[in-house]
Amino acid sequence: METPFIFTMHEGLPRQGPGSNECTRKAFSILADLPAQPEVLDIGCGAGMQTVEVARVCPGCRITATDVHQPYLDQLAGSAASAGVRDRITTVRASMDDLPFPDASFDVLWAEGSIFIIGFREGLAAWRRLLRAGGYLCLTEAAWFVKDPSPEAAAFWNDCYPAIKTVAANRAIAEDAGYEVVATFPLPASAWWDDYYTPMIERLANLRAAAAGNPEAEALIAFEEREIAVHREHGSEYGYEFFILRKKE
Repeated sequence: METPFIFTMHEGLPRQGPGSNECTRKAFSILADLPAQPEVLDIGCGAGMQTVEVARVCPGCRITATDVHQPYLDQLAGSAASAGVRDRITTVRASMDDLPFPDASFDVLWAEGSIFIIGFREGLAAWRRLLRAGGYLCLTEAAWFVKDPSPEAAAFWNDCYPAIKTVAANRAIAEDAGYEVVATFPLPASAWWDDYYTPMIERLANLRAAAAGNPEAEALIAFEEREIAVHREHGSEYGYEFFILRKKE
């Protein structure tokens, strides 16, 4: 089966979405009362920069990292080996809407930049069963930071992810889904540019020749360029918010 171009476009990059090791560490530092050897599930891990960072900051944890794209998992395995944490990370090729794990298997669920694939509300509901009592779900989700976004930003997100909501609206959804909202914080601008957009810009330049004559690939490149341009002009109006949630008893 031919690899979808969207995966090819992101292969080999440090991250497949906004984020940073600093934000990962900040989120993990908020977690309290974890067991000495917590079981962590990283859902939609991509190349796994955050997976390796969690393994670094929590030497006792054991992490299961899932993604549907095997090359991402292979990249993660290589990065984990280089960081000396490979023995505590298990990779599993699996879809986030059909995770093959028993109920109450994990103390922490981690999902940086991935829940939008199935939807914020849907992911919260589907994944809750995997958490042990008092377990944490740590994720990032796109959110509006202003009441009245510009027409350009609104049009882009209507095409990209029309389910985008304000931070307050997402907090309410999380509470209704059976979680306590422990903390939230916005990702800084550097989390979009340093390890995501800047490497992506270089990648797009190299991919244009390969995409020539492939309408789907050309459209994906054009949309990615539009995304970067909109964020450059209107990034203060929206962003990713880190949500640290805890399963209610």
